[in-house]
Amino acid sequence: MKGDYQDLVDEISALLGAPATLENRDFRLIAFGAHDSDDDLAMDPVRTRSILTRQSTAAVRSWFEGFGIARATGPVRIPAAPDAGVFRGRICLPVRYRGIVQGYVWLLDQEPGAPGPDPAALSAAMEVAQRIGVLLAEEAKAGADLSREFQAVLTAGRGWQQDMAVAALRAALGPAGDGLHAAVCVAPWPGEAPASVPGAAAVCVVPRRGGGAGEPGEAPGTGGTGGLALAVLLRLRSTDALAPALTAVARLLPRAPEPAAAAVGAGAGAGGAGPRKQAAARTSAGASAPAAGVGGPTGAASARPASARPATTGPATAGPATAAPGTAGAPAGTSPADPHRMTAGVADPVRGLADLPAAWEQAVAAARAAVAEPRLGPVAQWSRIGPYRLLASLGADPVDDPAARPLLAPAHRELARTAEVFLDCAGQAGRAAAALGIHRQTLYYRLGRVEQLTGLDLDAGEDRLLLHMALKASRLA
Repeated sequence: MKGDYQDLVDEISALLGAPATLENRDFRLIAFGAHDSDDDLAMDPVRTRSILTRQSTAAVRSWFEGFGIARATGPVRIPAAPDAGVFRGRICLPVRYRGIVQGYVWLLDQEPGAPGPDPAALSAAMEVAQRIGVLLAEEAKAGADLSREFQAVLTAGRGWQQDMAVAALRAALGPAGDGLHAAVCVAPWPGEAPASVPGAAAVCVVPRRGGGAGEPGEAPGTGGTGGLALAVLLRLRSTDALAPALTAVARLLPRAPEPAAAAVGAGAGAGGAGPRKQAAARTSAGASAPAAGVGGPTGAASARPASARPATTGPATAGPATAAPGTAGAPAGTSPADPHRMTAGVADPVRGLADLPAAWEQAVAAARAAVAEPRLGPVAQWSRIGPYRLLASLGADPVDDPAARPLLAPAHRELARTAEVFLDCAGQAGRAAAALGIHRQTLYYRLGRVEQLTGLDLDAGEDRLLLHMALKASRLA
């Protein structure tokens, strides 16, 4: 398939007398023509990064999309914008299939004042772009057609059944089955699988497991729209290149409102100023700006909760309230965990398919952690969810330890939050009091109440570990 794309890109390059580059609709590089020019402006930062990293950033994508390329049915000319890293203008040939954009062919435009490609050559190049669109659509459809084999791997019992399911999926994928993949879980999923997911080798819907909350009155992980999860097997080019996978996953989730966001396409013809402003408004945290060049309180002493803290017969003057209204079920954190919020979990990359079942468990655990700890989501990577890597593997049933049970009652949510923050701060009273916004004396009083309720000694390492894990596990319930 890759050879087919390269041949077609070379054909367009020959027709228009300029090196062409093919990217899918996520601006991920598929093929590019040879470039033997001595013109330094031809290899600007945007083009160089696209070829070297085989992808463009979200900021660059937004900037180019601001010129309406996703809606265009014919060639689109984009002027040069040196401040955005685009030293030469571009000609974009939208690659479509049955009205749906599948990707883009890019060419460097001529210098200002020089004649560009004649209309007949552009028309012939668009016909080649249509053939590319057919191939891209067929490739996406092939991934959807593997839903049965993929689903069998994820639902088969361990042992020979699972081994047979993995063998069947490997045979269906062919040589691509030995490449790098990442398993993704999106839950809860409202219905059928999408027709295609960019960069996916296979997509399916499976019963949701692992403590997912269903509709009110349902048992966890059963029935209703809360009982389904979307499984995606994403192709990767390297273990370090997860950005395209995370971008594709984020697009499966409901889009958060964007106040003051500019309308798509506004100012598209104003020499690039309008699209750049749109890109700045839409760029997610951590994404570099287009000009960056893309193909697109410490030292506190450890507290002694029981023996070392000053005696007190009542609470000291408390600081600001720390529990948000309605957070009875969330002992810590500033946002209550919503069991019906759609989240996604991404497993560590795996080579080949032998470890796919284990990768799926990682993805499920990461999606659950994103619900338990909103700060981890909405797209959580398994490698970054900390203790939830172990807790989420304990099963769907909540961990109900008798020592922690009284503390987890709604009447004691402030004490539970205090204990969790204290333990998150490694038992450092100064850090914990600052995080909670309370006086250190108030912290000591509350910790004393925690020990009375639980019967645990917060000076003992094992008791601390038990309580800390019980508080974290309660978020997964």
